[in-house]
Amino acid sequence: MSNPEKPKPNTSRDGYTLTELLVVLVILGLLVGLIAPRFLSQIGKAKSKTARVQITNLSTALEYFQLDTGRYPANSSGLSALLSAPPNMVNWDGPYLKTRRVPDDPWGNPYHYQIGANNSFIISTLGADNREGGDGEDSDISSADG
Repeated sequence: MSNPEKPKPNTSRDGYTLTELLVVLVILGLLVGLIAPRFLSQIGKAKSKTARVQITNLSTALEYFQLDTGRYPANSSGLSALLSAPPNMVNWDGPYLKTRRVPDDPWGNPYHYQIGANNSFIISTLGADNREGGDGEDSDISSADG
């Protein structure tokens, strides 16, 4: 007769202990804690750079408007004059933007437009906090800055 073999006790480890899982979670938490602030600050910098690019594009469109009409849009018309001709506007040859509407700043607020006394203009945004002044992401960005 054959001798049935007894099952061997399971000596290999199947799975992870709770301690091992907790160590891995702590390491992942530390990595996220170190990387996330750097990543989030880069997003803020990207929004500021986007605002500068949009202000440059709007400024270029205003220059084309001025070349065609001989002046910049009045404060009452604002940047919307780049998309549709203001009343009694001679030689308007727009739209001067490729979009269907004037873009908002990267924080979802409209750009501020003001015509100056010396046949100049200023386009600005108040930054993330939408208030004058501020530092970093909250700082104001203007076409007059450079």
